[in-house]
Amino acid sequence: MQLEKLKGKGIDQLFEAVLALKTIEECYSFFDDLCTINEMQSLAQRLEVARMLRKGFTYNQIEAETGASTATISRVKRCLNYGNNGYELALERIGR
Repeated sequence: MQLEKLKGKGIDQLFEAVLALKTIEECYSFFDDLCTINEMQSLAQRLEVARMLRKGFTYNQIEAETGASTATISRVKRCLNYGNNGYELALERIGR
């Protein structure tokens, strides 16, 4: 399982920190310190690509709306089809 390669003390600490955040503003503060603007935008873009793929949008529509490359769209689609269900879980929980 791919997750086993990822698991470790540092990653656990990161996830615990994210789970400890309580508001959108706290998230903005934390992620602004943690990531570059481009990194945050890339993460947000991937989540939006996943949402759009789940809703049946075409690659062309997704590319036009999000600016994501076809490689990014393909990678997200592969995760939706063969991944650990993370996108599905997160999108369901936020009602998207």
